[in-house]
Amino acid sequence: MSRFNTSDTDRIIEMAWEDRTPFEAIAQQFGLSEKEVIAFMRSNSKPSSFKMWRKRMKGRTTKHSGLRSNAVSRFKCNRQRSITLNKISKR
Repeated sequence: MSRFNTSDTDRIIEMAWEDRTPFEAIAQQFGLSEKEVIAFMRSNSKPSSFKMWRKRMKGRTTKHSGLRSNAVSRFKCNRQRSITLNKISKR
């Protein structure tokens, strides 16, 4: 799993922790199956963090596109602020 640079590794971990981002989105962007994401998280997390993540993800329907209800059509919550690259405030 060392084929990813630091920013890709950070993004995969971030996507894995997000409730609304399905494993299929990670597979589409980075080519990792669900089992590979689990192995990736195991190797890139502290043991306690990995256990907490697995407990949180186990049985979560929003992490699998096929189990989602039709009401969930976005990867990101509609209440979540959009991230902008320009973080300098204009005064």
